Amino acid sequence: MNDDRAALRHLAWPFFEERHQALARGLEAWCAEHLQAGHGADVDAECRSLVKALGQGGWLRHAVAGTALGGAAEVIDTRSICLLRETLARHHGLADFAFAMQGLGSGAISLAGTPAQRARYLPRVAAGEALAAFALSEPEAGSDVAALQCSAMLDGDDYVLNGEKTWISNGGIADFYVLFARTGEAPGSRGISAFIVDAGLPGFEIAERIEVIAPHPLARLRFTDCRVPRSQMIGSPGEGFKIAMRTLDVFRTSVAAAALGFARRALQEGLGQAQSRPMFGGRLADLPLAQAKLADMACGVDSSALLVYRAAWQRDQGQAITREAAMAKLMATETAQQVIDAALQLHGGRGVRSGEIVESLYREIRALRIYEGASEVQQLIIGRDLLKNG
Repeated sequence: MNDDRAALRHLAWPFFEERHQALARGLEAWCAEHLQAGHGADVDAECRSLVKALGQGGWLRHAVAGTALGGAAEVIDTRSICLLRETLARHHGLADFAFAMQGLGSGAISLAGTPAQRARYLPRVAAGEALAAFALSEPEAGSDVAALQCSAMLDGDDYVLNGEKTWISNGGIADFYVLFARTGEAPGSRGISAFIVDAGLPGFEIAERIEVIAPHPLARLRFTDCRVPRSQMIGSPGEGFKIAMRTLDVFRTSVAAAALGFARRALQEGLGQAQSRPMFGGRLADLPLAQAKLADMACGVDSSALLVYRAAWQRDQGQAITREAAMAKLMATETAQQVIDAALQLHGGRGVRSGEIVESLYREIRALRIYEGASEVQQLIIGRDLLKNG
């Protein structure tokens, strides 16, 4: 990789405090020692290993809330989460995935869990001893969360789950799932509740493992009369949708940060290729077209970074960031796709060769434009907020 100091220049921006600068530099050193780009043959085993390593390194502490429970702070610091995801993504896509799912999968417990729930699950998440998952999407309910049909009916001291979830990250390897199901207190989004569902419960099965272009553990889950104790509900009946949205609000900006990390790596790789590739008696970098492409890539990276860390800073100040987070995710993910494509183009035929870093980045970035709110959903959020608030 080219000199990583260029990727850390933004730490001097006024969005960050000294603790953020130290965090990013510490993780940079850790990544250089512990991570190598690429995936092994067994993605499940690699993901488990990465979670364990991230826990032992102390990085997962930032993904949970509560210092007494192993967290780095009493509340999750958005700038820290974003810096961690950006750095991990720049080094190793699956490491970013492993970190992100520990935070997203346990986020509802950090935000709204009972003291008993928090004590049971969060220390193990922070230590990398338990894998978490966030089970929201269904075959007919992706972007339209309020349309979900998986049901949870109260029967004595238990809720009985029936239905399916799909596109569930860490599906098949998670130790527990934060699951959202319809309990029927009211129509639409007001009749959804949140539950912690431990893996291996009777009536809970992994119906299908899903393979995608960038290898990640994904699965379709099926529940058939699966009994979950009432004590496993997070919050009150009917509060599930609000809890899900609060969780996504914390981590949506970090998706943009991961895309930023992928884009930074692509810019580094493209710059290195342009400087080293012989072309027409000189170097590829000597050609004005290559220089223009690199300039566009750099502008896109910095534009994304400014939006990402503006949103992260605003949230850490206690400000609402509905529009800002949507702007960051839209800009960063769409721009990263363009930057990575440009880097691949600079590599020529070598860029599509399996095992090349830019080829891996090309596969990694595509899903980020879909999950946790597709680009089109972000456009709707921004447009509606503009019309409402000017």
